[in-house]
Amino acid sequence: MKLTIGRVDKADFPELSLLDIDIKIDSGAYTSSIHCSNIKETSLDGNPFLKFTLLDPEHEFYNNKEFTFKNYTSKIVKSSNGIAEQRFMIQTTIFIFNESFPIYLTLSERKDMKFPILIGRKFLNKKFIIDTAKKNISHKLKTNK
Repeated sequence: MKLTIGRVDKADFPELSLLDIDIKIDSGAYTSSIHCSNIKETSLDGNPFLKFTLLDPEHEFYNNKEFTFKNYTSKIVKSSNGIAEQRFMIQTTIFIFNESFPIYLTLSERKDMKFPILIGRKFLNKKFIIDTAKKNISHKLKTNK
């Protein structure tokens, strides 16, 4: 059975130390993305890895913590304005509706965006139905527990 999700909600990303962070449901986006800064691909002893800082200093959840991922990939993402860019992508866990799900997130500098995380169709497919009249359905379930 598919869960109903509203147009916006809050979710946890435990591996990224983010709790109750705002997410926007974006059925127009194929992939999900998270706002990052200082995204750098580097290597140590010949092994590539990705370093980045989540969010930016203006965001209330910003903690200046640098994250390192050894397992990552990159993909071409076309933004809503039609511009294609190559972005790095990581796999992590999202906790929503009192359940953990694996999720792929592309790393994007979304400084001017209201929501630091967009949840796209690839994650939503076969799990959720979107009701654009509703908000924070998962978060309300979490706070009622």
